[in-house]
Amino acid sequence: MRAAVSDLPLALDDVSLTSGATTILDRISLTIGPGAPTFVVGPNGSGKTSLLRLCMGLLAPSRGIVTWGGRTESGPGRRAILFQKPVMLRRSAAANIAYGLGHAGCPRGERARRTQELLDSVGLGALAARPARRLSGGEQQRLALARALARQPEILLLDEPTASLDPAATRFVEEIILAAARSGTKIVMASHDLGQVRRLAGDVVFLVRGSLVEQAEADAFLDRPATPQAAAFVRGDLVF
Repeated sequence: MRAAVSDLPLALDDVSLTSGATTILDRISLTIGPGAPTFVVGPNGSGKTSLLRLCMGLLAPSRGIVTWGGRTESGPGRRAILFQKPVMLRRSAAANIAYGLGHAGCPRGERARRTQELLDSVGLGALAARPARRLSGGEQQRLALARALARQPEILLLDEPTASLDPAATRFVEEIILAAARSGTKIVMASHDLGQVRRLAGDVVFLVRGSLVEQAEADAFLDRPATPQAAAFVRGDLVF
C-alpha cells in the first residue's frame, strides 16, 4: 500500500499565495522533515489553513515552489489531510474506512480485517455498523482520523481537529495523533491551543498575516519566544 518514494522533506521555497489583491501567504521558506509533530500556530487569519492546503497540494502557489521529497508533482503521493469538520460519507463507520482502504489500494480480501483494526485503534470497534453521520462530533473526528490513516500516509496534515471538541474527546484525538506520530507518520497540525502545542509539538511554525515570523522547537517558542509578536501571542495578547 505504501509507495516506494518519500514525500519528505516537504519544502516551501519563497512561496506566496494571493487572491486578487489580497496576499494570503507572503514569501514563506520552510522545510519540514521527519520527526515529532510540527505545529502551525498564529492568530485567526494568519494563513494556517492555506499553508496546510499548499502542503497537501490542494492549492498551487502564486509564486515560489513547493516540493515533496524533492519532487514538484502535487499528486496524492503519501499525504492525507483532515479538516476541522470532516466530511462523513452516507455509509456506516466501517464502510467509511473501507472506502479509504480501497482508495489506498488495499486488496479487497484484506479490507474487512484492516477496517476492524483501524476502528479498534480509534476506539470505535463497537460502532462499526452505525451510520457515520449519527456519530458524535468526537467520534466523527476519530473516524476521520482512522480513514486518513487507512492510506498509511507519510505526512498527515491536520487543521485544528479538536477545535470544537470537549476535553475528553480532545484527549482521545490527541492520543491517536501521538500514536500515529510514534509510528513514523509526520504530523503537521494547525492549532490555536497552546496547551496542546506543549503536549504534542516537537517544533512550531508561527504565522502572522501570512508571514513566517518565527520557527523554533516547541519548548523554546513557548518559554523563550524570540520575537515580540511571538511573546505577545504566548501571553495571550492580541497580535495584529
